[in-house]
Amino acid sequence: MQAKPQQELSRSLKGRHVQLIAIGGTIGTGLFLGAGQSIHVAGPSILLAYLIAGLVCFLMMRAMGELLMSDLSQHSFVDFIKRYLGKRAGFVVGWTYWICWLAIAMAEVTAIGLYIRFWFPTLPQWLPGLVALVILLLMNLISVGVFGETEFWFALIKVGAIIGLIIIGCWMIAVHYPTASGHAAVSNLVNYGGFFPKGLHGFLASFQMVTFSFAGIEMVGMTAGETANPKKVIPEAINELPLRIILFYIGALAVIMCIYPWSAVSPNSSPFVQVFSNVGIRAAADIINFVVLTAAASACNSSLFTTGRMLFSLTIGTKNSVLKPFGKLSRRQVPANAILGSAALIAIAVLLNIFLPSAVFTLISSVATTSFLFVWGMIILAHIRYRQQNPHPQGYVAPFYPVGDYLVLLFFVAVAIIMLMSKTTAIPALLAAAWVILISLGRFWHDRRERKGPLHG
Repeated sequence: MQAKPQQELSRSLKGRHVQLIAIGGTIGTGLFLGAGQSIHVAGPSILLAYLIAGLVCFLMMRAMGELLMSDLSQHSFVDFIKRYLGKRAGFVVGWTYWICWLAIAMAEVTAIGLYIRFWFPTLPQWLPGLVALVILLLMNLISVGVFGETEFWFALIKVGAIIGLIIIGCWMIAVHYPTASGHAAVSNLVNYGGFFPKGLHGFLASFQMVTFSFAGIEMVGMTAGETANPKKVIPEAINELPLRIILFYIGALAVIMCIYPWSAVSPNSSPFVQVFSNVGIRAAADIINFVVLTAAASACNSSLFTTGRMLFSLTIGTKNSVLKPFGKLSRRQVPANAILGSAALIAIAVLLNIFLPSAVFTLISSVATTSFLFVWGMIILAHIRYRQQNPHPQGYVAPFYPVGDYLVLLFFVAVAIIMLMSKTTAIPALLAAAWVILISLGRFWHDRRERKGPLHG
């Protein structure tokens, strides 16, 4: 019997794991905490913004899915960017994507500390985050199956909370339940300034937050190398996931704005807290805090998975003595060194949390999520190049090519321009652009050194 290659990732993820991994990576603070601000910016028209952004992400996911299905031996979508856009482009995207999830994980570790202190206010803020990080790290090191099972239940709690909210909200609307601002009714979507109360400007401004709410949807592209039946599971996950997320976001937010006039929703707190509090559940605050805590742990769990696999993919086969250990698998077929290395950097948040205010983490997260636009755009460009080289593909094919791909790119460019028009988002956008330029110059310098002579050490 032939031995299994050492560098082959374990294919232990099942279909339900892949579905919930991507949902868990996407449904998080953008919905549970950021919805109030989104509603404040655009009013009910936020529903249309989510629909448009969701359809764009669906087209992006279909393009990525076609790439993944074209060669199942590749570990992630970054491998296809290397193949069709060049090693330098793959290098820049890979390290940018790695940094994105590191920064997000740092913010989530801090958030976990804040949420735990709701119940135990005397605890140091850094301690709960550190404990959670260690627990999640151990789960990720055991096997990809344990990670998948953990993320499955994390995401299930979030999805269950959203479904519960929608059901309760529909009941409140049906009986015209009295609230602090009137009665629950569908007419609340248009009774307070119309469907576009903030005009075109507010509607367009909302796309920055709406688009970032979908960050993590591409995580399906990180599971291709560890899925038990990728030919069946990956297409199913891609086809169903975007529509499910659109349903969760639009359904939950529509219910909130039917129960409350959009103008009565506070931009500084979770609208979910307001809804459950007014339903009459005494432990509403505890329930919401538990769900939000689960969302933060889920996002941190997804970050460990993604950063570990990305670092492994970036360093496998490297000759650099410093990076070489990260490109090896453990006996359990898990990129343990890459996960440990990523976790060590995420743990810096524990130290920063002692000395720096929370605003710093908000900025870091904004820079990270801004970079997703760049990563998604490169996936589309790789797909365009793939189709140019393979004009008659078979099997799982992205629809509406090439129009769909160019519409997606146009949407990403438009969101970037919208971000540059606001002071609060322009700085993170420019910092993200500076990172891409810096890492590109670093790769250029490396390639130039390689041409002159091999690097030593």
